Amino acid sequence: MKAKDSWLEWATIAIVMILDIYLLNSFIKVNKYESKKDNGSTANYMEVETKEDNNSEIVNNGNEENSESKENQDIVSTTIENLQENLIIETDENIENLVEPVVYEGKTLNELVEMLEKSLKSILSGKGYLIATYSLEKGVDPVMATAIMLHETGCTWNCSYLSTTCNNVGGQKGSGCGSYRYFNSLDEGIMGFIDNLSINYISYGLTTPDLINPKYAEDPNWSAKVNKYITNIKAQ
Repeated sequence: MKAKDSWLEWATIAIVMILDIYLLNSFIKVNKYESKKDNGSTANYMEVETKEDNNSEIVNNGNEENSESKENQDIVSTTIENLQENLIIETDENIENLVEPVVYEGKTLNELVEMLEKSLKSILSGKGYLIATYSLEKGVDPVMATAIMLHETGCTWNCSYLSTTCNNVGGQKGSGCGSYRYFNSLDEGIMGFIDNLSINYISYGLTTPDLINPKYAEDPNWSAKVNKYITNIKAQ
């Protein structure tokens, strides 16, 4: 009986040990599961919290960007308004500056040219601007210069041979065209004629047809004829 009892005792001990080992393993597994669960919850919590913080930062950054964008828009709008105001002011000033100055007896250059052109015929047509600008530059009365040219060339009706062949519009003496001066072009002839008036007459105080007549022409009625042209030109 003692041997049998001893065997039963050892068998019981073995079973108890096996149960203890089983329970211990089960306990360890449970603890690992709980640990993972807790870690997962913490991670999830942290992830959620991080996402919320990021969303808050995004929202805040968005608000800040919107605020900065509005400020920039306000600055741009103000700048545009200032530029528009300055542009209006500058435009008004430029318009005032564009008003043509008076160059001859209350007339602007364009008005003077237009008046001269109404009397210029044949080869002299279209030369009003040259006559006006070059005469004013040289200190010669442009209407008087035009009147003398019309008288000397006869271009009110038929231009003279001297003017059409020699480009001599003032009856200037010289060479190249008989006893008269020859010019290479009509423009050169017009400027040469005005130069002659400026240098040999105006600079000596001979500024009117009456004062010019004795030196310029043998015909004592020359000045009366030129003055008539002057009257007709100004009446246009």
